[in-house]
Amino acid sequence: MKNLKLLPFLYILLSLSALIAFLFFYFGDYNKLNFEFIYKTFPKVVTIDTLLIGLFSKYLWNWKYFQNWLVPFPDLNGTWKGFIHTTWVDPITNERPDKIPTLLTINQNFFSISCVMRTGEMTSRSIISEFSIDEENQLKRLIYTYDSNPIATVRDRSPQHCGTIYLDVNNGKNILKGEYWTG
Repeated sequence: MKNLKLLPFLYILLSLSALIAFLFFYFGDYNKLNFEFIYKTFPKVVTIDTLLIGLFSKYLWNWKYFQNWLVPFPDLNGTWKGFIHTTWVDPITNERPDKIPTLLTINQNFFSISCVMRTGEMTSRSIISEFSIDEENQLKRLIYTYDSNPIATVRDRSPQHCGTIYLDVNNGKNILKGEYWTG
């Protein structure tokens, strides 16, 4: 993710690489420490680093210990219940519909996040999504562009469309609140 705190991440990665290399040298034949030994050890260190990065990005990134100092964005995995308040006005009744119950399912790992929103009439899926973090103003937002596919019986009044949504993330209260725009 673009909001990765790069400097601490690099320090950790370089420290782990140095430790792994040291262990190979220590338990290997370090009396024969020469270019060939280092050359043969380097791919092993990179392989272990890659496995550790994979483990971190899949399973460890969301541990509370890593939050804020290494991982600046929250873990939003799960299903969120809420409502959509639309500004659309029905041309026949000249009124806005009531709030629309919705479920937002978020599937996230360290490198990606996808969102699927469902109501009684449509399903929308994120095309691209990202966190926008403004530490100076203490603002964290999940922003994504989506493709919405209404069920066939309502397509005359709600055609397939694309849109963008931003959701402010309130970490302490476990709340997502925002706005959306459609095509």
